[in-house]
Formats: sequence, C-alpha cells, structure tokens
Amino acid sequence: MEKMAIELFPIIKHALMITGFVFVMMLVIEYVNVQTKGLWKNGIAGSIWKQYIFAAILGAIPGCLGSFTAVALYSHRIITFGAIVTTMIATSGDEAFVMLAMFPAEAIGLTALIFVVGIIGGYVADKIPFFERLTKNITEKSFPLHEKEKCVCFSKSSFLESLQKPSIYRITLLVIIFMFLFTVSSGMLAASAKLWIKITVIVVVSIAIIIIVSVPEHFLEKHIWEHIVLVHVFRIFLWTFGTLLVVHFALGYLDLNNVIANNMLIVLVIAVIVGIIPESGPHLIFVTLFASGSIPFSILVANSISQDGHGMLPLLAESKKSFIYVKLVNVTIALIIGLAGYLLGY
Repeated sequence: MEKMAIELFPIIKHALMITGFVFVMMLVIEYVNVQTKGLWKNGIAGSIWKQYIFAAILGAIPGCLGSFTAVALYSHRIITFGAIVTTMIATSGDEAFVMLAMFPAEAIGLTALIFVVGIIGGYVADKIPFFERLTKNITEKSFPLHEKEKCVCFSKSSFLESLQKPSIYRITLLVIIFMFLFTVSSGMLAASAKLWIKITVIVVVSIAIIIIVSVPEHFLEKHIWEHIVLVHVFRIFLWTFGTLLVVHFALGYLDLNNVIANNMLIVLVIAVIVGIIPESGPHLIFVTLFASGSIPFSILVANSISQDGHGMLPLLAESKKSFIYVKLVNVTIALIIGLAGYLLGY
C-alpha cells in the first residue's frame, strides 16, 4: 500500500500541474474571445485563401473555442467546407494545452505542421464538387459567438466594487489560482521543469489573476465558472491522471514499449481511429506515450490531424453529414501524413 502511494504521488502532482496550466490558459483565451467580439469576421470575405488561413488560426488556438467559432461560421455559410476541414485538422483540442505543458517545443512544431497540412487539406477538399454542395445545403442556426457581449476590463467602479464586495466565484477562483501560483513558484509542482517554462506559467497565471479581479460578475459566473471550471477542469484532471496512471503501470508491468515497438503500424492506425471520437481525453494516451518516448512523432501527428477534441460536437448537432465527411477527409489525410512520416523515420 505504501509503495502504491509513493508511485501515485508524482502522478497526481503531474496531473495537477497540467490541469492548472490548462485552466489558466483556457481562462485567458475565453477572455480574449469575449473581448474581440465579432472581429473574427473582418477581412475574410472575398478571398478563399484568407478563409483557409483564418480557419487554420482558429484551429491552432488551444482548446475548443476556435473550433466552435469555425463551426458557427460554417453553419452561417461564412466559410466553406474546406475551411472547416482546415480548422479541424489544425486543432488538437484541449490536448494542445497538455502538450504545451509536457513538451512545449515539440508541441509548437506539431501545431505549425498541422497548420500547413490543414490549409492544404482544406484547399483540396473544396476542389471536390460533392463537398462544395454541403456548404450550400447546410441550415443556418444560431450559435454563441459573443458578438453582443463586451467585457469591460479595468472599469474603476466595478474594480473597486469587486475588491470591496467580492463574490463567492471571485474568492474561490482567486484562492485556486493563488494556490497554483504558489505551488509552481515554490517548486511543489513542476520542480524539474525548465526555468523558462516556469516563468511562462507564472506570467500566464498573473494575467489570469488580473482578469479575475477586474472582470464583471457575469463573466466570472457564466464564462469562467460554468463554462471552464464546471465543464472542463475536473474532466481534464480525471483524463490526465487516468492516462498518466495507465501509462505508468503499462510501461512498468506490461512491457508496453516492446509491444508498441513490434506493432507500430497497428498503433498508427489505432491512433487515427481513436481520433474519430469527438471528445477530449482519449487522445491523451498518445500524448503521454510520445512524452515517454514510446511512440514516434509521426503517430502523434496522425492522431492530432484526425482528432479535434470536442470541437466537432456542435457540427454533429448542426449537420451530421458534414460531421461524417469532415471526419472522413481528416482520417484519410491523417493516415497519409502519419504513414509518410513513419516511413521517413519520424
């Protein structure tokens, strides 16, 4: 029992570090998304290449917000089928946050690669007449894009009021974030991380604190608490901890490295198939296996291309045909790129 506790403790710390980083990054991105209301539309009309580049940027944004925005644009016929393909290839969902926390340099390289692949894939998809007709036939439905919301930051009256009479949401969030800041800066978490990674985390956490102190109650309750904390954080911790735990014992007791090494092409196909699941979480197994050196970069790329976190869930509700065909295109591209990379030794 004592041995089990000793083994679990570093896994729990690792999961808390990843979850904390994901939380503060999602908080900052949610704030930026609200502050830039409607500006995502400007400049993309009239140029198909602007659509692809903009769609790839939306996909490259860690988390689900960029993907949700792309689905909304597609459902209103503002971007093409190829552009939604671009976004879903370029996104890694919530796993992007985890990869940035675990191996930042490789994560940035992967994002750049699938950014380019997404643009090319979107262009090719739009050249297929069948897919072009999908965009014309899709119905328009409302989807929240924060067009009418404006979060006024650093309003003197609201700032002073929030300090004098802080709500339970503001107090709770500040306690959580200050605890995370303390554990990182003191070395309780991320003790072995490089200095620049620690500095980055501390800077992002500091920005998150400023946001929490300054924003109005609506943003705290609806955007941070109800959207990020209640929907994402606990699930991310469970998936991260569970994946780290499974991989730890699999590597320690099942000789998983040897099994994977002897069946790498099968693992590649499995990574692509798992990517079909429209949910963040299952894909963390491949992130963790790559971080441990058990799978090559090509398999992680293949999984990242085929998966999109839960960014596709709104499209599933909007147009099941579009959902199926986007997945079909992305899985095909994932297999091609993944196999090519593997054969080239990556």
